[in-house]
Amino acid sequence: MTSGIDPAENADVIVDAVRQAAAGGAQMLFTPEMCGLIDRDRKRAAASIVPPAENPVLQAVRNAAAQNGMEVALGSLAVEREDGRWANRAFVIDRLGDIAATYDKMHMFDVELSTGESWRESAAYAAGDEVVSVDLPPLGRLGLTICYDIRFPALFEQLGRRACDVIAIPAAFTRPTGAAHWHILQRARAIEASAFVVAAAQVGVHQDGRETYGHSLVIDPWGEVLLDMGGEEAGLGFADIDHDRIAQVRRQLPSLANRRDIPKSTAQ
Repeated sequence: MTSGIDPAENADVIVDAVRQAAAGGAQMLFTPEMCGLIDRDRKRAAASIVPPAENPVLQAVRNAAAQNGMEVALGSLAVEREDGRWANRAFVIDRLGDIAATYDKMHMFDVELSTGESWRESAAYAAGDEVVSVDLPPLGRLGLTICYDIRFPALFEQLGRRACDVIAIPAAFTRPTGAAHWHILQRARAIEASAFVVAAAQVGVHQDGRETYGHSLVIDPWGEVLLDMGGEEAGLGFADIDHDRIAQVRRQLPSLANRRDIPKSTAQ
């Protein structure tokens, strides 16, 4: 997606994608981080950041999921928490339109890039504190992460310990960080978890002026890239999740079974 500052327009894009995905025979749709609203002007964005029960994008997608018998992993929406702070929250919606799981992004993107870009996600958003996975037949066990989380292996170790079949890594990566690190990090996370990675990504130039890297990916448990949607324009891509491939990789290279707890180091 190339999400903009109008939630209604973004909702229309996602609802249309649900219909297209269902028509193409897909069982589940994955969307990028902040698919309902991308606006770095936080004063302007504030009017659209509401509790989940009032979020029009969430409601529209829940309706579309139920109407099309489609599961949807909403990469994330900006929502208001009960304490009034904002959360960068992922939602998993089942084929009945019910919310099967939610996950709040744990790691805030607070960086200063050499290009001059400065981001302080923690200035507006509260970090989550819970590792989340959910069982979704026939997909299997889905682990939830969001964007900058990819740089923190301990989270993925926990998802690996839960034997996730698929890990979602929706993102709005900047172009500089994407060009340097996107593909290698995604492949590493798939390999170390022996799981499929589905990384739906924002792409292109957005209404608020930011640029995102794109390259939505699907990667198999061996680290092979099955789908790369490129870095130029939005669209819909299809890939198959082969559960036999998961079992095959885990038999050949049982790193999850061989994992040991590393003792804490002591100063000498």
